[in-house]
Amino acid sequence: MYRILKIGMDVHSTNYTLCAMEPTIGAEDRIYGEVQVAPDYKAVICFIESLKLKLGLSNRYSIECGYEAGCLGYTLYHQLTGAGLKCVILAPTTMLTQQGQRVKTDRRDARLIAQCLCYGGYHPVYIPTGEDAAVKEYLRMRDAHKLALKKLKQQINAFVLRHGHLYTGTKWTIRHITWLKKLELDPIYRETLDEYLASYEEQEAKIERYDKRIEEIAAEAHYQENVKKLCCFLGIRTHTALSLIVETGDFKRFAKGNTYAAYLGLVPGEHSSSTSVNRLGISKAGNTHLRCLLIEAAKGICKGAIGHKSKELRSRQSGQPAEVIAYADKANTRLRSKYYKMIRHGKKKNVAVAAIARELACFVWGMMTGSISIASGTGTSSPAVSQG
Repeated sequence: MYRILKIGMDVHSTNYTLCAMEPTIGAEDRIYGEVQVAPDYKAVICFIESLKLKLGLSNRYSIECGYEAGCLGYTLYHQLTGAGLKCVILAPTTMLTQQGQRVKTDRRDARLIAQCLCYGGYHPVYIPTGEDAAVKEYLRMRDAHKLALKKLKQQINAFVLRHGHLYTGTKWTIRHITWLKKLELDPIYRETLDEYLASYEEQEAKIERYDKRIEEIAAEAHYQENVKKLCCFLGIRTHTALSLIVETGDFKRFAKGNTYAAYLGLVPGEHSSSTSVNRLGISKAGNTHLRCLLIEAAKGICKGAIGHKSKELRSRQSGQPAEVIAYADKANTRLRSKYYKMIRHGKKKNVAVAAIARELACFVWGMMTGSISIASGTGTSSPAVSQG
């Protein structure tokens, strides 16, 4: 007898809750076991072996395990697949949920994951290569420090303002730092500000070191060509380009640019019923990190004159094939023009920036899949959107 078993796993650092389910057409799905085990992949294997013993060793089995992306990263996936089991990591924002559910337990979560596995109610997380995974961790570590630096700047600004001082010029320039160091404050307050500034300078030095290392990684043969291509776009520099490459992996797994934008959560949501159509904001379902990076890149595009090409951008494009530069220039002009047009028509700035980020994602997909032939045409449609 051929048996299909789906093992939903609600995993934590302290324990795993497992649910074994067999999908049944025309009847209620069969649940053969719900247990809590130690946080060890060997315990999962023992659970599966005990199920086989219970159901009959003479049967043939198709067994698939799955868990939500979270604290364990790819570790459990690699352990289970290394032991010969099929395993998937489910993207939490894409999973089907039970309407009106007010009670949340590990057991219910494991059962929901098993149901998603049974009926395909999820999108799997892409599993990067070992090298890409390592670079991804380094990039995210850098971004965590950048976020900490941003918070530290806010704390310094708030501290100074609380004590009656306001800097009216451009902040975090050499002049601003000098002004902060020369502020006349009571001794304890002065000491507090000096400690803040010491932390600020330490964080700045760390990020500078990280960025230098990222440039070295991006110059490696495996990444160099694609990084340089992506840096031809306005708003995308080495850090963002490398992040897009290692976190996306194979761009060709997306049939078209719109699909890639959806993967990043940049497509509009919708809540429609009968004849009523209600468009929502962007779905935010997908890779949050890349979505934030593309939003920041879009903000860089939404400044400056249409068609203007800075010396820095010319330098980044130097040495690239003519068709790559033409494609990037067409994207840069189109995106900046679209932003100003949306603003003129009364669109809110954040809505316009999100729209630019969405189309930039499509252009990125086009560049990485080689779908750039339309760049030499005269049309104004987005090449990456219209491809595929």
